[in-house]
Amino acid sequence: MKLKNVLIAVEDMERAKRFYRELFGLYVILDQGGNVILTEGLVLQDAGIWKKFLEKEIIPRNHAAELYFEEPDIEGFVKKLEKYPEPIEYVNRLMEHSWGQRVVRFYDPDGNLIEVGTPMR
Repeated sequence: MKLKNVLIAVEDMERAKRFYRELFGLYVILDQGGNVILTEGLVLQDAGIWKKFLEKEIIPRNHAAELYFEEPDIEGFVKKLEKYPEPIEYVNRLMEHSWGQRVVRFYDPDGNLIEVGTPMR
């Protein structure tokens, strides 16, 4: 068995595609309207379709999972975050863990938790 994708629900597909392209360099591989596959295996699913399919409410900022990215130039990435035209809601600003890894955590525009950290050695 092989994990192929990670799916997140989004309210505004165009905003989400722009966010992940401009901040993370992810590009659209397949766009089926309410379901968009990006590079690196991230899938954006229209929240309305997802709610209807699951027959459950979506709970943003639920802290049950996060998208994790590694970035060697963490300071450069933080500058990119600060310049992003929409406000970024931080969970924690750039910090250093006791094991030496530097990380920043924040939400995407739909309340999906993201962590960006320096590569682990």
